[in-house]
Amino acid sequence: MTTSRNQTGYYIKEGITSIFAHSLMSFVTVCIIVSFLIIMGSFVLIAVNINAIIGELESENIILVYVDENLSDTEARALGPVIRSTPNVTEVKFTSREEALQSFIGKYGNKGRYTDVDSSWLRHRYYVYVREVALIGETQQALRDIYGVATVNANLKIAQGLVTLRNIISGASIVIVSVLLVISLFIMSNTIKLATFERREEIAIMKIVGATNSFIRWPFVFEGFILGVIGALAAFAALWGLYGLVTRGGLSLEVGFVSLLPFSSVSTPMCAIFTAIGFGVGVGGSSIALNKYLKV
Repeated sequence: MTTSRNQTGYYIKEGITSIFAHSLMSFVTVCIIVSFLIIMGSFVLIAVNINAIIGELESENIILVYVDENLSDTEARALGPVIRSTPNVTEVKFTSREEALQSFIGKYGNKGRYTDVDSSWLRHRYYVYVREVALIGETQQALRDIYGVATVNANLKIAQGLVTLRNIISGASIVIVSVLLVISLFIMSNTIKLATFERREEIAIMKIVGATNSFIRWPFVFEGFILGVIGALAAFAALWGLYGLVTRGGLSLEVGFVSLLPFSSVSTPMCAIFTAIGFGVGVGGSSIALNKYLKV
């Protein structure tokens, strides 16, 4: 146990020493990790915010259900539980004729132009909120089949457009992030290989004097791990700061109903992803780069 602990301490010490001994390449490696993680994280944040905006628009895509004018007020209100039990419906809001009239006058009744309108000319109605906008067509048909429902109005084209837009953005985001990830892994791995190339003679000497592959490899693995984590945390902090500049102060992008999500809502998964990528690239890149020089 003591020997194992001593070996681990030696590996960590050698990894840290190597970082400072080859400070230029270490700095370059960290900078590349930071740059690509910031670019990747920016695309992820853009995709997340666009999906959130689309989600808000979807939540406002309401189905309007008009009640048959021959039904009494009590009968109209009794339709509420039936409508609420319809598949895909999450919430319903009843509006009586009188409430609809007051809302109409408040919106269009300029200088008493519509003050003579009688509430009996209007219909009781329900504002219906749905769970899945993609199923709004089926929901509309189910509502039409309810006894006592006169007409059902739903913005099918808008709903279908939102669903299509969401799918396109989600697919494009996955492709872009995947391509960036592959490119970043390739470049960072090659950067680590260049750093290892500078120390090929050191590795060869250690092999000649009888050092095992694991004894040679582990300091490099710890070095890659440290550089990867440092790069990931630095990228996370930089992205947090840049995002803060965008969402606060003069660079705020809030316009009308569109506002960006707070970084805190995505900070935990973003930090975890950055750390995992930094760890994987640092450790994986070091291990792959060493394979060639360990075959001495």
